[in-house]
Amino acid sequence: MKVRPLGIEDAWEITPRQHGDSRGLFLEWYRFDHLADAVGHPLRLAQGNLSVSARGVVRGIHFADVPPGQAKYVTCVRGAVVDVIVDVRVGSPTFGRWEAVRLDDVDRRAVYLGEGLGHGFCALTDDATLSYLCSTTYNPTVERAVHPLDPELAIDWPAGTPLLSDRDAAAPSLAEARDAGLLPDYGTCRAFTAGLATRPSS
Repeated sequence: MKVRPLGIEDAWEITPRQHGDSRGLFLEWYRFDHLADAVGHPLRLAQGNLSVSARGVVRGIHFADVPPGQAKYVTCVRGAVVDVIVDVRVGSPTFGRWEAVRLDDVDRRAVYLGEGLGHGFCALTDDATLSYLCSTTYNPTVERAVHPLDPELAIDWPAGTPLLSDRDAAAPSLAEARDAGLLPDYGTCRAFTAGLATRPSS
C-alpha cells in the first residue's frame, strides 16, 4: 500500500494494492506496520464503527478533546463519499484549512487522521458505507462538532442541499467554537502525538 501525507499535518491518504482475477479481488485495507512507519507511532485500536448514509447526507465536522482525542482510520466499503479532514487545532499553521479525499469501493482508498483533527464526509451514493477504526471508545463528554456549512471553512460539499443531523445543524461555527474554548490546542495535540511513539501498543 501507498501512504501519502496530506497538506494538513497528521493526516494521510492510504491507497492499497488490489489483486484481482476472475474470482474477485483481495487487498490489505489496513496494515499496522505500514501505518506506524508513516505516522511515527502505532494506531491503538479501541473501537470499530460502521455508518450507512443516503446520497447527499453530510456528517461532521466532528472531533474530540485532546487528551484523550480520537484518531480515525476510515475507508468506504460500499458506494462513494467525499471525505473531509479539517484542521481545527488552534495555533496550527494550517488552522481552518480542509482537504478532501474521495473514498469509494473502486480505488478503496482510506484516510488516517490524528488526534485533534476534525472529520466529516458527504455521501455521493445511496447506502454509502464507511468503516472506521478508532483509537478510543466513544465518549460523549469529550465529543465536539463544528458546523459543516460554516462560511469561514467554505467546504465545497458536492451536494445541493446537504442533509444534516440535528446535532450538526446546531453546531457552532469555527469562530464560535474557538471563542468558547472548545477547539483543541495545536501544541497540546503535537505533544500528545509525540508521546504515542513512546507508549507500548495494546
